[in-house]
Amino acid sequence: MALEKTWRWFGKTDSIKLSQLKQFGVEGIVTALHHIKGGAVWPVEEIMAVKEEIESYGMRWSVVESLPVSEEIKINSPQREELINNYKISLKNLGECGIDTVCYNFMPVLDWARTNLHYVQESGAESMFYDHETFAAFDIFILNRPNARADHSAEVIAKAEEIYSKMSEEEQNTLAYNIIVVTQGFINGTVGNVQNYKQVFLDYLSRYNAIDKNALRNNLVLFLNEVIPVAEEAGINLCIHPDDPPFSLLGLPRIASTQEDFDWIFSQNKSLKNGLTFCSGSLSVREDNNLVEIVKRFAERIHFVHLRNIKRVGARSFYESAHLDGVADMYGVLKALLEEQNKRKASGRKDLRMPFRPDHGLKILDDFNRQSNPGYPLIGRMKGMAEISGLELGIESALNIKENEK
Repeated sequence: MALEKTWRWFGKTDSIKLSQLKQFGVEGIVTALHHIKGGAVWPVEEIMAVKEEIESYGMRWSVVESLPVSEEIKINSPQREELINNYKISLKNLGECGIDTVCYNFMPVLDWARTNLHYVQESGAESMFYDHETFAAFDIFILNRPNARADHSAEVIAKAEEIYSKMSEEEQNTLAYNIIVVTQGFINGTVGNVQNYKQVFLDYLSRYNAIDKNALRNNLVLFLNEVIPVAEEAGINLCIHPDDPPFSLLGLPRIASTQEDFDWIFSQNKSLKNGLTFCSGSLSVREDNNLVEIVKRFAERIHFVHLRNIKRVGARSFYESAHLDGVADMYGVLKALLEEQNKRKASGRKDLRMPFRPDHGLKILDDFNRQSNPGYPLIGRMKGMAEISGLELGIESALNIKENEK
C-alpha cells in the first residue's frame, strides 16, 4: 500500500498541464470548479466535464479542494439557508459523479496569510514567509482596522510601528494587496480585484464584530449537522482544513488550530464523514501541536493529507522550507499515516487511498521562468513529491519487515 499521490491543479488556466503530471507519477488530481462563483450550485454537467478531462490523461479526480463555505454560512446570516441548500445539491451532484472527498475550511474572511510571497532562502530558492510583526503593521497602520491595537502586545505594536516607518507607500500597498487579493484570488477569495479592496475587506471583517470563538463553533456545527447526512448518502468524506496560520488574525476567531479544536469538532458530529484534512505545514506553526499525536488521535478521520514543512523564526513567524527540512517530523507523520492505511485494509474499510499532495513547494530552477500561483511551482513541488515518496517507500519496507517477523 501507499498513499495516493495527488497534485493540486487549478484548471485550464494553470501553467502546469494535465498531460505533464502523469509523467512523474501523479495518480489523482485535486481541483475545484474555479470558474463557478462561491455559493452557487455545482452542476453535474460541469463536474463531469472536468472529471472526464482528468480521466482522459489516465488520472482520477481524487479530491475537491475546495467546495467553498460562504461567509454567509460562517456568520449565520439570513442567506444561510439558501446557501446551505446549494451546498447540499453540490455534494449530491459530486457523489453522483463519483467524487468521494471534499476538503473545505471554516476560516473567516482570509483563507490563509503570508507577508512575503518571494522570500529568498540561503540556497537561492524562493518560498513564502509569514512575519507576525509585519502583519501587525499591515493590520494597525496600513489597513487601519478599528481597535486593532487591542489584539497585539505592546512589544509587537512597537516592532510593527518600526517596520511601518521604514516602508514606502508602494511597499505598503504591495503588502496589503498581496494579503487581501493575491493570496486569495485563485481560491475564490472573499475580496475580488477591486479598486477599494481595503474598504471591502474591512466591511467583511466588521461582520464578525459580534462573533467570537464559541459563536463560530456553533455556526460550524449548524453547517455540519445539515451537510453530513447528505455526505453520508452521497458517499462523500468531508474534511476540514486547519487554520493557516493556526492562531487569531485581525481579531477573527479561529476554531481549527489545535488538537482540542478537532476533539471538539468531531465530538459534535460523530459521523466518520466529518473528517480532517491533515496539513503538516499549517499545524506545525504552533509549538504545542504534536503532529504525530494528532495523526494517531484522529487517524480514522483523516481523509486527505497535505505534506509540507516550515521553519519558525521567533514567536508566530515562519517561512516555508523544503518538505523534509523543517520542524515537522515527516518520518513520524508518514509512518503513522501508513499504519492507519494498513489498519483500514485489515478492517475492510473502502477508503484506503488516503490521498496526499505535496503542499506548496520551493521555487527552484526553471520555476523562475514559469508562471504559477503563490506556493505552487512545478519543480519545487515535484521535488517534494519525490522526497516524500522515497521516505514512504523506506517506511513501507520497514513496516512490512516487522509484519513478516511477527
